[in-house]
Amino acid sequence: MQALLISTGVVALAEVGDKTQLLSLVLAARYRKPVPICLGVLAATLCNHAGAGGLGTLLARWLDPAIMNWVIVGSFALMAGWILVPDKLDEGDAAPPKRAVGVFGTTAMAFFLAEMGDKTQVLTVALAAQYRDFFSVVGGTTLGMMLANVPVIYLGSRFAERLKPKVVHILASILFLILGALALKNALTHAPLLA
Repeated sequence: MQALLISTGVVALAEVGDKTQLLSLVLAARYRKPVPICLGVLAATLCNHAGAGGLGTLLARWLDPAIMNWVIVGSFALMAGWILVPDKLDEGDAAPPKRAVGVFGTTAMAFFLAEMGDKTQVLTVALAAQYRDFFSVVGGTTLGMMLANVPVIYLGSRFAERLKPKVVHILASILFLILGALALKNALTHAPLLA
């Protein structure tokens, strides 16, 4: 349960102001069909995070636990800094596909591609490696993505304008530092990071 809750909370915070949240806003404004947009976000996130979660659990099995602990410490430290760098939506991220695939297909493809190498994908790898609980981590990171993006899809710019992404990113960075400190404690004692 801890893996699910931490994964949900950390990703929901990390998503505020992220390019995929900006993509949600653009798609909602362009298509004005929230249900297929939400379903596209869900499908893309499940696929993307399942791959990332699978990679994280494989790394946890392949690497020596002491080395894995240090990799996790480094990944949380990296995330603490990376979350403070604001994302920008590239022109191509929200461009409609050349072939008509509908709102769902457009959203799923755009989100899947936008998430490749994104903070939340890297975070999913690290959390899956730390907790070694594929389903809780992927479920939690997916839930966090939906918690951050669904309100933007339904409420559009009114909701997005009220959030202060810089404050949320600072809070998320502090949370990553706390998680990194806990991972550092485990790495120094060479204890496995199973919670």
